[in-house]
Amino acid sequence: MTRVTSSTPGPDIPGPDIPGPGALAGLRPRLPSPLEEAVDARFERHGVRLLLKRDDLVHPELVGNKWRKLAPNLAAAGGRTVVTFGGAYSSHLRATAAAGRLLGLRTVGVVRGEELAGRPLNPSLARCAADGMRLHFVARSVYRRKSDPDTLASVLRAADAEGAYVVPEGGSNAAAVRGCAELGRELAGAADVAAVACGTGGTLAGLAAGLPGSARTLGIPVLKGGFLTAEIRALQTEAFGGTRGEWSLDERFHHGGYARVPADLEAFAADFEQRHGVPVERLYVAKLLHALAALAGEGAFPRGSTVAAVITGRPFP
Repeated sequence: MTRVTSSTPGPDIPGPDIPGPGALAGLRPRLPSPLEEAVDARFERHGVRLLLKRDDLVHPELVGNKWRKLAPNLAAAGGRTVVTFGGAYSSHLRATAAAGRLLGLRTVGVVRGEELAGRPLNPSLARCAADGMRLHFVARSVYRRKSDPDTLASVLRAADAEGAYVVPEGGSNAAAVRGCAELGRELAGAADVAAVACGTGGTLAGLAAGLPGSARTLGIPVLKGGFLTAEIRALQTEAFGGTRGEWSLDERFHHGGYARVPADLEAFAADFEQRHGVPVERLYVAKLLHALAALAGEGAFPRGSTVAAVITGRPFP
């Protein structure tokens, strides 16, 4: 487990760069998102109270952390075409496409895998296209270099999107991190630990910065690789000038890597849905909830603790 503690006092974190009333009126988010208790014997027997921060209910199409990340970026785009990146099943691409439809913005999705260009669209990419997103497929070798300025410029030229506003993969940049700080503020005083599944690390970076007091943030990476600590530090530094909040990562619960849902994880997710009536997204949320149950069993949370699990998405389709 990797733990990072801020070496400087928590500053007054600026709020998300969301424009005034009317600019994003078509999105109509439900904020703050509901906080619900999940009475579950797997936690109760260890003296742990489980809360669910239902960010999956923020918006029917910009689900979960997608609103918090995208809203400040849509504001910054100022009506320009929005270009972003993702894999063939990216929920971030779907959310960006939906936002474009709702707001009348042009969107371009740069998709990993040039070989996909000649194939029928899967349901996720078909949803993007139906929402008006223009899909531009690139070779995986090019996609890996997308943060290189020359490569990015070449991709934008090829996509006929020069001058567009670029949102990185997963939506994680300084604007998004500042937007996610509001999530921490919404959990003020509610929990001892706020836990979230991590892909690119932007949600955790903001959540930890906005979470006040002695509460700590726990991230469960869904990818293998051990690269997120440096990424989160860099995001917090870009957004706030340095690391903020007490946060840690437990990298044991990726279940083989991104998009891997082995039988035991599927069974856990189905059981959680039946117990609590909450739809469990498999690639992120199931791994988070499974990790928290395992950690409770290991005694990772002192008796009397309250843990808030951030539900960042819902199943698709």
